[in-house]
Amino acid sequence: MVKHTYSLEKSYTLTIGDSFKTLEKEVDVINQLLKDTRCEGTRRCYQRDLRDFFIFTTGKEPSRDTVLEFLHLTQGQAVSLVLNFKSYLMNERRFSENTVNRKLAAIRSMVAMGRKLGVCAFTLTDVKSEIVQKYRDTSGIEASEYAKVLALVDRNTLKGKRDYAILRLLWDNALRRNEICALDVDDFNPQAKTITIYGKGTGTQKTVIELTQKTTDAIADWIKASKKSVEQKYEPLFGSLSPRKGEIEDRLIGESIRHLVVKLCKQAGISKHMSPHRVRHSSITTALDHSNGNYRKVQNLSRHASIDTIQKYDDNRRRQKEQREISDVLADLV
Repeated sequence: MVKHTYSLEKSYTLTIGDSFKTLEKEVDVINQLLKDTRCEGTRRCYQRDLRDFFIFTTGKEPSRDTVLEFLHLTQGQAVSLVLNFKSYLMNERRFSENTVNRKLAAIRSMVAMGRKLGVCAFTLTDVKSEIVQKYRDTSGIEASEYAKVLALVDRNTLKGKRDYAILRLLWDNALRRNEICALDVDDFNPQAKTITIYGKGTGTQKTVIELTQKTTDAIADWIKASKKSVEQKYEPLFGSLSPRKGEIEDRLIGESIRHLVVKLCKQAGISKHMSPHRVRHSSITTALDHSNGNYRKVQNLSRHASIDTIQKYDDNRRRQKEQREISDVLADLV
């Protein structure tokens, strides 16, 4: 009984939290926010947008102390600062509504994390986002124009073989550029004509994608030329062709794919501003054209979580087509 009482009294004198090795003594809200965010692109946006906010409001880079100082403000003080920042973005920087809303979303996420960690007592519900026009150009380019892009690739060179395989994945399977960058050699199964990807919003869950014969041949040709092995795990399927640093191959980044698409589309005489995601738009819109607007079938290609997104693509496709037809009728009348 005495021993039990002594043990109980001793436990009361312990400093709370000392037994938990990962418990931080001082809260770093931004660091926790970034660690809690799975998507690398979202993390980069958070870092950039929060940096803009703190440089505007304090004249300094964000730090643990300045973040906590902001989160300890009163509701009125915090809302006033964020509204001033919003006004600066709209009236001086003249950013688009989408960009303004993205930066506000980063601040809201930081405040929400602060509330979770118990270092913030206010909310930013009084700071409203800008209204964004719902229409979005998802038309992309015609298949005949993309064929010109593919024709520009010199498939006799190592770089050409790599670029051609990437361009086929962008069009045939409407993959996102980050999905392509994340591919490893062993994700490709030439016998089954499939590739395994980590899709957007799926975390560590994999999705098996069926490949066309043309894409299968293109990837197999690239693997053979680059002397990669399909049995090799965790080796990037698409790497940089610049001189290697040591013995580790640099994984190709999304910006490199963007540069590739922009450069070839300009060479092909395409006037529309292009990007890997615009190629994805082109594939989805073309698929809707050739499936007579079969939402379910096209959703299997695009892998959008909601079929409502496919409907928006189809609405835009129909709107442009019908507008063109009516304009032609009006032109013929005068």
